[in-house]
Parts: sequence; structure tokens; C-alpha cells
Amino acid sequence: MLALRLTRAARPAVQLRRLLVVAASAGTGFLLLCALGHALAHPAGAGGSALRLAWCAAPLAATVYLALAVARTDPGTRPRGGLFAAGLGPGRLRAVSAATTAASCALGSLLALLLFLLLRGDLTGRPAAGPAAGALAVGLPLPLPAVLTLLALVPAAASASVALSLRPREAARTAPTAGTGRRYGRFGAYGLAARETFGAYGRFGARRATARAAASGRAGAGTPGAATAATPSGTTAAASGQSGDGTSGHTPGATAAIPTPGATATALGEAALVPALADGAAPVASPGSRPATGSLPWGVAVLAAGLAMETTLADRSGGTSAGVLSGWALTALGLALAGPGLTHLCGRLLQAVRPGAVRLLAGRVLMAEAQRIGRPLGVVCAVASAAYAAASAHGADAASFGPLRTLGAVLVAGCAVATLLTTAVEAKQARAAATAALLRLGAPAGVLRGAAVLRAAVLPAVFGPLTLAVAQLAALPLARS
Repeated sequence: MLALRLTRAARPAVQLRRLLVVAASAGTGFLLLCALGHALAHPAGAGGSALRLAWCAAPLAATVYLALAVARTDPGTRPRGGLFAAGLGPGRLRAVSAATTAASCALGSLLALLLFLLLRGDLTGRPAAGPAAGALAVGLPLPLPAVLTLLALVPAAASASVALSLRPREAARTAPTAGTGRRYGRFGAYGLAARETFGAYGRFGARRATARAAASGRAGAGTPGAATAATPSGTTAAASGQSGDGTSGHTPGATAAIPTPGATATALGEAALVPALADGAAPVASPGSRPATGSLPWGVAVLAAGLAMETTLADRSGGTSAGVLSGWALTALGLALAGPGLTHLCGRLLQAVRPGAVRLLAGRVLMAEAQRIGRPLGVVCAVASAAYAAASAHGADAASFGPLRTLGAVLVAGCAVATLLTTAVEAKQARAAATAALLRLGAPAGVLRGAAVLRAAVLPAVFGPLTLAVAQLAALPLARS
């Protein structure tokens, strides 16, 4: 009941994303029912029917991936203080999100069943005629357990993926290093502190060493590198000629950036933004997240294995669909694994060779969001390369695709693009606090827009040639066969 109330009270944008999940689930359910109908109409061709059912794995995976991305951006299932007070913790909110996803996918499955029965003529008495009529099993009874099993695949897989992905995670604790021990205080408090032996404070010179360490810390606070924090007027502490302890004076090698009356607000905002970005005001990855570049070698290895498998199986079997399907599956997995690492490297590339405020901000955002948007980018590259390879292999004989293959291709491509756009919305929501902090620091809105445009330009420049290269390599065995 709570899931239905949250669904009804959602905003139009959230409802639109859920309708996309319903449409994707309906398309996938219809393809599964068509595979069942082909098996009923052609009992002798069990291999072809099994291959049709195997090809439905790609739309099923794309639908589940889209449902997971939509569930992550749902604002109604986020932890809030009022919900915690009402007894809705992270576990129950995860259950509500899984129930909402299951309801959307179940609605799509019902629509698929209704369309399938309508085309069969069970509701109107007039079956549809055309190339897809052989997959409808017109005039044959449908086994109810098989229909229910196939229609329950999408809701069960989507809800299980949402429940597993949205489970609460704790930040990874730092392992204690040598010379550090656990500090015990009030009940339930824990932490790390420097280990002291018995009587260390009373030894000769211990107090002097502590005083020297404190004095060096105060002196470090007055150096020019530490005095470059942004002030509300957009100037720095070094520009005012004041040291860290409040006395006037100039440090050798330090330049005084005195604003002139004709200085614009943009220049002042950028001057305040660069030290803030260097000090960590820009969004960074969470401490508990895994490094984005860790999966790049694995992605490259899986991608190479997928291309090699596709070439080998296509040469041995004459370009059959089994070899193409297994090769493309590994290729898509490799691109999805390599996507976060490539996105992280794009951020590194933007910050190379004396970056300004715009490049620094764009690079740091890409590095922080590499794990989030890298995988959808890799999936889009895999879908684009598969579409290019299939189009180049068939050439002018586009009619050989058929309506069901066209539906499957459109469904996979649409889910991949919708997942990427939904992940972009999630990334924008995640960095809303960092954007507000940068605006409070004096960053002009033009700098933020320029950083967004730069991020949108560098990603296609890196992923576009990669997609084209993978597509050319994937199309070679298909062209020979």
C-alpha cells in the first residue's frame, strides 16, 4: 500500500521514467511470449526456438538495467528523518523500492499478454497476418504455467536486482597502521590514536617536542600555500599582505593579486574557484567506493576475449547466431567494465597541463562520477557497435531482420539510452550539494555551464572512436561468413 501511495504522489518526471520501465517490460514480455509461440507452432525446430529464447536475454538484461537505474533516482524511497521516525529505515525503503519496481514490471507484463492475445485473435476472433504470424501459435492452446513463468521473469529479475543493489553499505574503515592503537572513550566510540608507552609524557624533553610541533603547525598555517583560501570578496589572504598570525609582511615569491575597479565578477569568481577546487571543494568519490580504474584491465581483457570468441565461433560455425551472441555478450561485458576506467581517464586528461577553473571542475566531476556513469556509457558503446556491425553485415538486405528482431533491437537501444539519461539525472542529484557550495564560493554560473559542456564534449570524443573500432572488428567475421 505504501508503494502504491508513493507511486501516485510522485512527480511527472518520475512517472515518466516509470512508464519507460513499463514499456520496456511490455516489449520484453511480448518477445518472450513470441518465443513460446514459435516453439508451439514448430515442435520439430527445438533448436531454433531455444535460440530465439536465448536472444531474449539481451532485452531482459536491458530492461532490468533500466529498472535499476530508475529505482536509484526515485526520490520517494530515499532515507529521510521523518521516514526514520515512522519506522521506515533503509531495509524497509529498499523493500518499498523493490515492490514499486515489481509493480511497474508486472503492469508491463500484463500489457504484453494483452497484446499477444489480441494479435492471436483470442479476444477479437481475427488473428493478425504478416511475417510475425508464425510466432503467435494461432489456434493452438497456450500452456498457462509456461506463460506465467515467462511473464514473471522480468518483475522477479528487476525487483531482485533492485533489492540487492540498494542494500545499505558501510564505508570501508581504514586499517590501523604500525604505531597506532585503538582509542576507547565513551560507550560505543571508537577511533585510532597514537600509541604511547608508559611514562612517555614525563620523559625529559617530551613537553618541548610537543610545543615545537604545535608551533610548526601554526607557522604552516601562515604560509602562502595555506593562505590561498577564498574570501567572500574573491581575494586571497596573501593578496592582503597579512600572514597567518595577523602581522603584516610579504613572503618572498608571493604575488599580491589586488583586484582593480574594472575587474569583473567572473574573474573574481574564477580566482576564488581555483584554490577551492585544489582544496577539495569539488565533488570527489565517496571513501567507501572502489577505484574506477581498477576494472579497466579486466574490461580490456574481456573485450579482447569477446572479439576473439566471436571470430573463432563465426569461422567454425559459418556465422551462426550462437557464436555471434556469445561473442557480443562478452564484448558488451568488457565495454561495461572498461567504461568507468575510461571515464576516469577522461577526467585526468582534462586536468592535464595547467588547467583552469573550467577544466579543473569538469575533470574532478568526471573522476568523481566515473563509477556511476561509466558503465552506462560502456553499455551504450556496446549497443552502438553491435548495431553498426549488424547493419554492415546485412547491407541492403534490411528486410531480413523481421519485425521481432527490429523490436528487440529498438528495445535494447532505447533501454541503453534511457539508462544513460537516467544515470545522468542521478549524477546531477548527487552533486547538487557540491554545486550549491561552489556557488556560495563565488563560482559564476557560466563556469558551471562551461564545465558541463566540456564534460559532454570529451566523452564522445573518447568513446566514439572506441565504439567505431570495436564495431569494425566485430563486423569482420560476419562479413567473411
